[in-house]
Amino acid sequence: MYYLGIDLGTSSVKVLAINDHNEIVGDASKDYPVYFPQDKWAEQDPSDWWEQTVEAIKALVKKCNIGPGEIRSIGFSGQMHGLVALGEENKVLFPSILWCDQRTEAECEDITNHFGKDLLRELTGNKALTGFTAPKVLWVKKNRPELFEKIRHIMLPKDYVRFMLTGDYAIDFSDASGMLMLDVKNKTWSKEMCDYLGINEAVLPKLYESYEVTGTVSEAVKAQLGLTGEILVVGGAGDQAAGAVGTGTVKEGIVSVTLGTSGVVFAAHETFAVDNECRLHAFCHANGKYHSMGVMLSAANCLKWWVDSANKGSDFDELLKEAQEAPAGSGKLLFLPYLMGERTPHADPDAKGSFVGLDMNTTRGHMTRAVLEGVSFGLRDSLEILKDLNIPIYQVRVIGGG
Repeated sequence: MYYLGIDLGTSSVKVLAINDHNEIVGDASKDYPVYFPQDKWAEQDPSDWWEQTVEAIKALVKKCNIGPGEIRSIGFSGQMHGLVALGEENKVLFPSILWCDQRTEAECEDITNHFGKDLLRELTGNKALTGFTAPKVLWVKKNRPELFEKIRHIMLPKDYVRFMLTGDYAIDFSDASGMLMLDVKNKTWSKEMCDYLGINEAVLPKLYESYEVTGTVSEAVKAQLGLTGEILVVGGAGDQAAGAVGTGTVKEGIVSVTLGTSGVVFAAHETFAVDNECRLHAFCHANGKYHSMGVMLSAANCLKWWVDSANKGSDFDELLKEAQEAPAGSGKLLFLPYLMGERTPHADPDAKGSFVGLDMNTTRGHMTRAVLEGVSFGLRDSLEILKDLNIPIYQVRVIGGG
């Protein structure tokens, strides 16, 4: 038998197959676009996710020569926070507003002013950030009231694909934590937040632990995929929690750092812990645990920007060699890595990047090293807050393509 994992990313969906011996036997991926219709907006068409997921599964089954009745179950990870709204007959009402969309600054202020920082932290464990889902719902209510009135179901991106597979409205606790609609400590939807947004709790998906079965693939979808037999679908997790489990970051003392376009510092702990200033996210984790997470919006992306904008055509290895030869501290040159605003711990969508301390002795090696050091110290901001929370750090494990 085979077990499929579906990772619904921002730029592509990836599907892999594991056999009964826990061996990865193959994978397939399909791309889809992100749309930027206005400044600070970032959207995707949920139908793209579904169509490309179907194509990726078909490609994987063919590539690995998997028989029609040989798939036992499917699990998920995926991009977090994006708003998917369904109306009557489960029709998508508007493009999904993504995690990196920054249009909801005013709505974040409205939420914070309504509840106050202390009550908001008590209700949700977090502060209102533009990436989270609740401000997106409020934006739709304020700016597209005719669409808001039609909303019958709200879900996150990977859970839309789950719905298309099974017909079930379901979400896991780790992903739900990033909506600013979950009472993270008590693991229930926040009635207070639902009342404020003007939605009924029934609009939200049923909550599950990551390992729980949420449904089975429908007969219609199995026919579409050329599959047979009962195929279980389990809760899964948001991409960062899933990645942390993959690194073994499931107990106190181990911290994972993910280096990709963004940078993530992730620490698991046994009991709910929240920073009084909500500088880190406080979310649910695997098997009843919790985690604290810091997110830099630009990590490896900073180096990509430096190469593409100022050093196009340069040899990448030569740039890194020059950086290695530059002194620690980059000759007192600083780089602020805020090319897309910042999320934690500074929570400022208007923050800008810059070089500070340029002089006539500054070389390209100094500047490349400053970019690397700026990202490193940005990640360290989150590590220092973990220490303030008395969360032990014995080992740091690094993953990602950065």
